[in-house]
Amino acid sequence: MTASPVQAGPALPVAEEARLAAVRRYQVLDTPPDGAFDRIASLAARLFDAPMATVAIVDTDRVWFKAAHGIGGVTETDRAPGLSASAILHGEPYVVTDTDADSRAFAHPLVRGDLGVRFYAAAPIITADGQRLGTVDVLDTRPRKPTDDQLEALQDLAALVMDELELRLSAMRTVAAERERRAEAERLARALQRTLLPPALPDVPGLQVAAAYHTASPDEVGGDFYDLFPLDDGRWAFFLGDVCGKGADAAALTSLTRYTLRAAAIYDPDPCTALANLDAVLKGEYQGSDPRYCTAVFGVLQPLPDGSHAITLAGGGHPSTLAVRADGTVQAISTAGGQLVGMLPDPQFVQNTTRLLPGECLLLYTDGLTEARTSDGTMLDEDGLTRHLTETAPRTADELLRSVEALLERLGEGVSDDTAVLALSVPAPIEPRPQENR
Repeated sequence: MTASPVQAGPALPVAEEARLAAVRRYQVLDTPPDGAFDRIASLAARLFDAPMATVAIVDTDRVWFKAAHGIGGVTETDRAPGLSASAILHGEPYVVTDTDADSRAFAHPLVRGDLGVRFYAAAPIITADGQRLGTVDVLDTRPRKPTDDQLEALQDLAALVMDELELRLSAMRTVAAERERRAEAERLARALQRTLLPPALPDVPGLQVAAAYHTASPDEVGGDFYDLFPLDDGRWAFFLGDVCGKGADAAALTSLTRYTLRAAAIYDPDPCTALANLDAVLKGEYQGSDPRYCTAVFGVLQPLPDGSHAITLAGGGHPSTLAVRADGTVQAISTAGGQLVGMLPDPQFVQNTTRLLPGECLLLYTDGLTEARTSDGTMLDEDGLTRHLTETAPRTADELLRSVEALLERLGEGVSDDTAVLALSVPAPIEPRPQENR
């Protein structure tokens, strides 16, 4: 290869619109300084023993420097002919041995300005489809003639720039694809999660009900569940729990658990029996595979003639249910000792009973709430939840739910697991308004 300067001759045809589209595709314009490109410019200057070198991208009406060595803070120039704007018209190195003797370069800002460029050599940065994004340039303040080895090295450096741009474009596409995948996963997770929960809670005579589900990770399907439904004899059954795991396996287990408990309640609504039936189904369904288990609390509610409700609860490895009494005290309806459902050979389930009087509330929740961390890093625990409910003193299911949601919002990033909440309350009697004296 001969290192002679490129003289007059027909410029290679370039579809400028396609070239500019390629420049935009790599999203390099106006990006911050980058060590990889800075090192390429510095290496080009050393190879030529020249004071200045750049990695230049040719835009619509400017030449922007992704990297610049020795040119005193200049970041771009007008797209004037003679240097980079002319170099991208050629597929091989472009050389101006003396800018004073070259009519194309004579009026260029880098030549006429403070830098006083007299020598210029450039290798085009060429994409795989032949588009020339810009150049790797070497500049000097004295006329000179480069060697063949120097020009070949300059082409290698331009190829390195192109390789780096391709790597970064691939990384950007990977990140964009991952974001799209995560957005789609979140959408599917939300849709699937909705199918695992009742679309709306039924109206229960003489009772107010409210429920919520808070996800800790929007792109994962959690395993928390709840339900409330009527029995044939005027009683109502309800349950809440948490299956092991996340994702598709948890979704399948949640669906099986929810519909098994519904079917079990119709067959025999005794709370301990319902949990025992669920235990048998889980062991039969996952026999021979990794165990699939859950925690759950199952309750049956019986309206009483005086407006109160008798409640029987059975727990299988689940946190205590909390009752907010009419005087503002918070009482734990413990089912401690109840064992995980689907895990042990012969589990024991613990039953407890209570009455819910007018003006009283009942809270069922999953352990994502009590295992949340407070601002000092300690676990909220049942004691912390009890203190919060004592301070807020909710009287209705809606107030109870809002109180818990306010607590979750306050805990913020301390909540690391999904949380399901089911609130029940018996309305307080409406006090008659005092009659006005007539």
